Amino acid sequence: MTSETSSTPPSTPPVEVSPPALEVNPNIQVRLKSEGGRLILTLPPESEVTAANASLALTWGEIWQQFKQQLDAKERFWQPGTRVDLVVGDRLLDNRQLQAIADALTEAQLQLKRVFTSRRQTAVAAATAGYSVEQHPAPVTPLNQAQVEAGQAMDEPLYLQMTLRSGTEIRHNGTVVVLGDLNPGSSVIAEGDILVWGRLRGVAHAGCKGNARCLIMALQLEPTQIRIADFVARAPETPPAQYHPEVAYVAPQGNIRIARATEFVRQPAPE
Repeated sequence: MTSETSSTPPSTPPVEVSPPALEVNPNIQVRLKSEGGRLILTLPPESEVTAANASLALTWGEIWQQFKQQLDAKERFWQPGTRVDLVVGDRLLDNRQLQAIADALTEAQLQLKRVFTSRRQTAVAAATAGYSVEQHPAPVTPLNQAQVEAGQAMDEPLYLQMTLRSGTEIRHNGTVVVLGDLNPGSSVIAEGDILVWGRLRGVAHAGCKGNARCLIMALQLEPTQIRIADFVARAPETPPAQYHPEVAYVAPQGNIRIARATEFVRQPAPE
């Protein structure tokens, strides 16, 4: 008599499947690098965060922690007093956050000098704090590439309610309106017009990308130098006995002229 025994096949050990590697966009990180005798501190722009990597969006606390780690890790690589340029792209920073970054750099014996941004609010906050500002439009994406190629439009006007101190430089791809003074040693470089509701005693460059129809206007025009497109002029050595609101413009003859605001009539710019 034969006995049958049933046997169960040996169980197959479970296969461990590793989750797919998470690709981290290097642009969503705080970076600090040396370039040309200066340090460039780059904060992750908000435009780099998409629906696919929304979980990687950094809070201000996380940005601050990364920034401090970069300072601590690389502090031996720079000389005391090294200049720092802060690149924030389209990330919005307020006065408190800018001051916190500047204070931390000062503790590390570094000097924040210039802020590069595409946000008007950040540009105003940086200029108010006394830093040089260069405002660029937001980066071009494939979705709006055709629109940009069809016609280049200037940015919205930048309004600054402050006095620009010596060493401060403002760059903007549009018109700049300053409700205050430009002190000697300060400068404003604009793609559009420059309007100063105060004393213009620094350097003003309107139409910096070649537009000779741009104007420079001030309640009191006594500049170190004014430029419109590629035309340059300086203030006369002998100041006038009395100041009036004036307009600087490029005449058809191809030179910069100054007229009282009440008498100014726009003329065709030189070809």
